[in-house]
Amino acid sequence: MCSLLRIKRVYIFFLFPFFSLNTFAQVSVEDPIGIEIGKDLVLRKCAQCHTDSIWRDQRQSDRAWEATLYRMMGRGAVWTKEEIQSMAMFLGKDFGAQAVKVKN
Repeated sequence: MCSLLRIKRVYIFFLFPFFSLNTFAQVSVEDPIGIEIGKDLVLRKCAQCHTDSIWRDQRQSDRAWEATLYRMMGRGAVWTKEEIQSMAMFLGKDFGAQAVKVKN
């Protein structure tokens, strides 16, 4: 019984953090591939119902954009979690609070 407890402790303290590292390895804000995928998704999916002014005129963080996208799911949009993260990343970078506002 003691050896079983010892094995569990070894797993919890040494091996578990090693195996769980991939849960923290999400796409960073500076990932150009994730941002390009997000841009493509926004242009294809959001433009079905909205003009581009709906996201050009708002200045929100990635997290606020993610909340907006989840709210759109409540209104009928169908996206995966990964698609929402990519779109929020793109919108937060290009249309976030720190982004330069372009006048037409």
